[in-house]
Amino acid sequence: MNMKSIAKGTAVGAIAGFACYALSTATPVKKYSIKKDAGKTLKAAGHLLDDIKSVIM
Repeated sequence: MNMKSIAKGTAVGAIAGFACYALSTATPVKKYSIKKDAGKTLKAAGHLLDDIKSVIM
């Protein structure tokens, strides 16, 4: 077996489990805050990829 694949799978599973736990135990206000921050992060990542693409082309 490939140890890198096992390590990556374990890490992804742990992150997903932690995210589910954090959302299930959070108060409604905290859930809104987590979702809002995640949306901002995804939007910033999209802008970053657009900037990198424009520099390459």
